[in-house]
Formats: sequence, C-alpha cells, structure tokens
Amino acid sequence: MNLRQCRYIVEIAQNDLNISKVAAALHTSQPGISKQVRILEIELGLDIFVRAGNRLSGVTADGERIVAYARRVLEEIQNIESVARERRQPNIGTLVIATTHTQARYVLPEVMKLFANYHPKVKLILRHGNPEQITNMVASGEADIGVTTDAPPDKGSVIVVPWRQFDRVVIVPRRHKLLQQTRLTLKSIAQYPLITYEPQFTGRRELIRAFEKEGLNPTLSVSAIDADVIKTCVEQSLGIAVLSEVTFNSNKDAGLRAIPAKHLFAPSITSLLINRKRHLQKYVYDFIQMCSPSWSKSSLQSPPVSTGA
Repeated sequence: MNLRQCRYIVEIAQNDLNISKVAAALHTSQPGISKQVRILEIELGLDIFVRAGNRLSGVTADGERIVAYARRVLEEIQNIESVARERRQPNIGTLVIATTHTQARYVLPEVMKLFANYHPKVKLILRHGNPEQITNMVASGEADIGVTTDAPPDKGSVIVVPWRQFDRVVIVPRRHKLLQQTRLTLKSIAQYPLITYEPQFTGRRELIRAFEKEGLNPTLSVSAIDADVIKTCVEQSLGIAVLSEVTFNSNKDAGLRAIPAKHLFAPSITSLLINRKRHLQKYVYDFIQMCSPSWSKSSLQSPPVSTGA
C-alpha cells in the first residue's frame, strides 16, 4: 500500500465514486486510478468498493474503515509537511479562508487588511461556498479557516469559535410604508413579499421559524446567496428582506432604509471554523487572534471535552 493509492481511494469516496472527476482533479488517467485501486484491493485481500459492471456503485463496510484510516494517514502527512514548511519559512505561505459572499464582502475586509500588513508575505485566498461546503472544506483541509454565520455544532475535528454578533434589520425601499410604523411587528412584515437567502442558509430557516411561531406564513418571492443581490432586489421593489445590520451602509445603500428588528429576530453570529487535527501555521493562529483575541493556540489545540451524550 502506498500514499498514491491512499489518495485515490479517499478522493473517490469524497467525489461520489466518480473516477473521471478524480482523474481530472489529480491530472492522471481514469484507467490508471482504477488499476491502482484494484492492485490495492488484491494486496489487502478484500474489496474497498462495490462494483456494478465496470462502475463503482458503493463502498463496502471494510472499505468505509479503510478510507477513514487512509484519510487520517493523508492528514498526518500533510501535518508533517506543514511542520517542515513552518520551520523553513515561518512567515511565508498561503492562508485559505472558506466563506460566504456576505462574510467576504462585509465582515472580513478589515481583519484581512490588518493581517496583510502584519504578514505581507502570506498570500490570502478566499473560497466561496454555502455553509455545508465551508464546513467540508475545513474538515478536508482544503481551507485553513471557515467563516460563516451558519456554523455547525462542534463535531469531530471541526470546532466553532464565535467571533462577532450583529443585530437583524429589515431592509425596505425608501418611502416604504413600514417606515411609518413606530414599532415593527412580524405581522406587519408578513404583509409584504420576502427576499431571502437560499434554503441551505440558516438565516432563512431562522427567519421562517420566527414567523411560524406567530402562525404567520409570509410569501417568499426571491432567494439568493448574496446580501448584495438581495438588496438589489429590494431596491427594485420585488419585496423586503431581513438581513444582518453589517450588510447595510446608509451612504452606499441610498435607495434603501434599514429598520431595527432585534426585538423580532435572533442576532446573526459570525464564527470561525477550525480543524483541530490539522497543524496550522503560526500566521493562521495570528489571524484567528486578530478576529477573536480571547482564543489562544492552546485552547484551539486541546481535545474536545466529552459531554457523555
């Protein structure tokens, strides 16, 4: 068994058993991957994958365990390489941040500027995705840090570090009737079509739950993954929106108004996602502490506490 075979079976499992996709990503041939996987199975004396003719249709029970072990092997190899790289060039490298468009546009620029001044030789890369994709990128090592308001509970290697909290506001066109109300209510908001995030975003689900608790069923007219797109739709009178206060700028959003709504909706909490099993370069911890000074390197590296659940 060799590292190349480990990488092949892990990539196949992570890419829905699509060997063609894996071959393209690893710049090799599909027959070559299939051959190496079969050689590995013969060496081990068991099948890792279930086959239907010439296609892979699943992962065997033994295969699930082997893929998990292979993934851990690759993670540790990556950690070894990271330690060596940090020793050779402690202040040179790449910091990959997986995040949403909204966080990249409104929350990250300030700390990215500070980080760039402090670490001018570290290249910053932003990779956009929905909350599930962000979590997966951190878990797989594709990203060093995740930044999202849709953070999952601490699970396995991925831990959640709360960073910033923002209240919710209702975004409406200027001169909208809701601006005449002295105190906003869910019932008054539900009279108008709502422009929301797409279903995979927690913000949308929380919004719907707030209305459902009051027995209200507002019309969801448009959905998007970007706060800027949502605001543009509001400006075009396609509906109104409930967004984090950080997304509204009275100078830049001259055609819109923001009505405080913290008495109606839970705040939006931006969190960092970190893989505690990965060796992170010192400059990654510097970025984390620039965001959340109360979190130390030792607290992030300590093993999770069992809750007995």
